[in-house]
Amino acid sequence: MKYALVTGGSRGIGRAISVRLAQMGYYVIINFQSNETEAHKTLALVRENGSDGELLRFNVASKEEINAMLGGWVALNPDKVIEVLINNAGIRKDNLMMMMPDNDWEAVIRTNLDSFFYVTKTVLQSMVAKRYGRIVNVVSLSGIKGLPGQVNYSASKAGVIGASKALAQEVARRGVTVNCVAPGFIKTDMTEAIDPTPYRNIIPMQRFGEAEEVAAVVCFLASKDASYVTGEVIHINGGLHT
Repeated sequence: MKYALVTGGSRGIGRAISVRLAQMGYYVIINFQSNETEAHKTLALVRENGSDGELLRFNVASKEEINAMLGGWVALNPDKVIEVLINNAGIRKDNLMMMMPDNDWEAVIRTNLDSFFYVTKTVLQSMVAKRYGRIVNVVSLSGIKGLPGQVNYSASKAGVIGASKALAQEVARRGVTVNCVAPGFIKTDMTEAIDPTPYRNIIPMQRFGEAEEVAAVVCFLASKDASYVTGEVIHINGGLHT
C-alpha cells in the first residue's frame, strides 16, 4: 500500500487532490481541523474511487498538535511510509497592513508557513531513508506577485516558495522532489464570497478555475512521471499571470 497525506483535505482543493490520489492507488490520510462532517465526505469519496484512507485531526498551525498526532502516527506505523505529502491547508485574513491586527499576521504565518516546516520535517526522514518522496505545496498567485490587502498571506506563500526551492536542492539526490503549484482564482470556499463577473475581463480564460484542475497538476507532480521536476512553481491561473 502506498501512503499519501493531504493537509486541509476535507474540502475544496484538498478534497479534489485526495480523490485524485485515491484514483492513483494511494491510501489517503486526510488531515482536517474542525469540520469532521466534510472530512468524512472526502473519505467516502476516496473509498468510492477504489482506495481507502483515514482521518487525522490536527491543527497545522500548532507545532504541538503536529508532533502529537502526525508524529504519533509516524511512530506507530514504522512500516507505512508517507511517500506523498501535499501541504494544502491554509487560511486568509485580509486587511491593509496599517490596519492589520498582530494576531491576523501571526495566525496566517503559523498556518501557511510554519505548518510547511513542521509537517514536512515530520515525514521527510522516512522519504529520505526510502530514497523516494513527492512533496507538493499549494501556494498562491499572491505569493508570486503580491496582492494589496494580503501582506500576511503573500508573505506566507512567498516564504513557502523560497523554502521549497531550498529544500528541493537538499533532498534531490535522495529521490525526493519538492514543487509548488500556484493557483489563481479557483472556485472554493475561500473564493465563494468573490463575484467572478469583474474578473472575467482580466482572466484570459474568462472564468475561475475548478479544484479538479488544480488537483490534476498536483497529482502529476506527485507521480513517478514527474521524477525530473523539482524546485518548480507551476502556475494554474487561466493566463492571469505568467
